[in-house]
Amino acid sequence: MLIASDWKDYEVLDTGDGEKLERWNDIVLRRPDPQAIWPKQRPELWTRVDAHYRRSTKGGGEWTFFRKLPERWTVRYRDLKFYVHPTGFKHTGLFPEQAVNWDWMADLIRTADRPVRVLNLFGYTGGATLACAAAGAKVTHVDAAKGMVQWAGENRRLAGIDETRVRWIVDDAIKFVAREARRGNAYEGILMDPPSYGRGPGGEVWKLENELYALVAACEKVLAKDALFMLINSYTTGLQPAVLNNMLQMAVAKARGGRVTADEIVLPVTAGGVLPCGASGRWEACA
Repeated sequence: MLIASDWKDYEVLDTGDGEKLERWNDIVLRRPDPQAIWPKQRPELWTRVDAHYRRSTKGGGEWTFFRKLPERWTVRYRDLKFYVHPTGFKHTGLFPEQAVNWDWMADLIRTADRPVRVLNLFGYTGGATLACAAAGAKVTHVDAAKGMVQWAGENRRLAGIDETRVRWIVDDAIKFVAREARRGNAYEGILMDPPSYGRGPGGEVWKLENELYALVAACEKVLAKDALFMLINSYTTGLQPAVLNNMLQMAVAKARGGRVTADEIVLPVTAGGVLPCGASGRWEACA
């Protein structure tokens, strides 16, 4: 398991009965989590909650606020800062478990001792983008949602990262990678955090099981000859680490060698145990 255990401003306090209780700096949120099928370990912790997201039987859901929260607030991870706030889809604008991948990529970038270009597909609000930029890379951040790209830009300013280190692109990931291949552009690192289902800015339908392998294979074509890494994240139930391992072996390692690993990502739970948060597949060039 890959454990994101170095947070100070974020903590999973307890889990159970299909929910998780989290501390985001000094604000406590209660949110659904279908993986937490066990009983709550510390029921007394759940009496102090600032906001609770409840799913509706008709689909979707809504927040109940027990005190007035800031419009947004900040959390810090190492030298990075991010804005977070409850959104209409239960999320907060940050996936803390990904810090374990931020650290892995940042270490590869820092030790490369040469210029590194990184392509972040489905970049969301920029957690991985800022981690790579802070480590010294120049990052191209791609997301189909203009609002998410704007949020990522605000996080960049909050973190004090120079604006020349990031290029922001609102576009469909598959189309952008195809254009980069035609242009002859290449990257030393590529990461992707694709949704299970979504639509591009032009209404393009994305369904993970149908599209992911083709995207990984296309990305291999825009990896530089001296590339450092490729990372695939998946939150889709049923897409196990072995699936990501197979794709990276076939689409990347078969042509380039290197090492492929894939594992479950988890967050530690203060009340006990860990919370499963998806899977990551990593390809890394061998020296």
